[in-house]
Amino acid sequence: MKKKVVVAMSGGVDSSLTAAIFLYKDFEVIGVTMRLNDDEKNIFDAKKVCANLGISHYVADFRKIFREKVENYFVEEYLRGCTPNPCVRCNREIKFGALFDFANSIGADFFATGHYARIIFEDGRFKLKKALDVKKDQSYVLYNLTPEKLSRIILPLGDFSKADVRRLAEEKNLPVANKPDSQEICFVPNDDYKNFIFSREPAAQALQAGDIVDTDGKILGNHNGTANYTIGQRKGLGIAAPQPLYVTRLDVENKKVIVGTNDKLFTRDLIAVDAHWIYKPSLPATLQAKIRYGSRFATCEVVEETNFLRVNFSEPQRAITPGQSIVFYDGDEVLGGAIILNEKSRKK
Repeated sequence: MKKKVVVAMSGGVDSSLTAAIFLYKDFEVIGVTMRLNDDEKNIFDAKKVCANLGISHYVADFRKIFREKVENYFVEEYLRGCTPNPCVRCNREIKFGALFDFANSIGADFFATGHYARIIFEDGRFKLKKALDVKKDQSYVLYNLTPEKLSRIILPLGDFSKADVRRLAEEKNLPVANKPDSQEICFVPNDDYKNFIFSREPAAQALQAGDIVDTDGKILGNHNGTANYTIGQRKGLGIAAPQPLYVTRLDVENKKVIVGTNDKLFTRDLIAVDAHWIYKPSLPATLQAKIRYGSRFATCEVVEETNFLRVNFSEPQRAITPGQSIVFYDGDEVLGGAIILNEKSRKK
């Protein structure tokens, strides 16, 4: 009997090729697309691909849970002065949470997605590893997976480059072979997150006007809400200064955006909470870490304290941002991660 694999299909080229790969490997393949809002475009594209491949297609209506677990979280984090990563949250709660459970409910032996990462059984356990194509690697956003789920998940694109994927999709005559990659937050219209937040919480303190001040407290200008800024931001400040200034801190309570020179953005340590380990090393330990999706790997010492992790870097890191995830690696293996805490809770 063929093994049944449920493929999370977004209507894009990556998930479409994933489904095709399993079909040619003689699996029973079922495509499932999440309905996260009222836009039907991606569902239509996924249905077209499934029809092209001759496989079944389901639509899972997750609009309510997505709003509760991802969209509300996104808004709440900005309103308290943080900059969240909604993809990390969505993977934990929706794709590898609600959708994984849906796949189980229809009898899946395995669950697959088009993420660029690898799952390898090695040294007696399943490991999550970086993709071979470092430019496309998405292992950072998958650190909330568990060993149990890793044993049921297959990520076939971890060995491919994006060019490989496009070429193979064309060879298999997939109708989305040349569909552009999405570059925006999927639930934020026109990538205008400021308007999205305002539409949800127009009276929030973080959306009220206040002062832009330097690190000595001198008023340099005005802003239209701390939620409109993020650590490290330079553009759009609307202030004149003899040297470039960047956002170094957000003070929601006092409605202040604090700015400083580039050197003020560098810090050697951080505190992180809500830690999740796929494989927990003996702590303290020296590991590699990324403080945001697009950052470089940095060597750090990770110390476990009561209810939080203290992370000390061997070299100062630029623009450590509350709300982002810090993800820990041992070589190319993802060990786990945590959420960077706000400035007030960090040791000076």
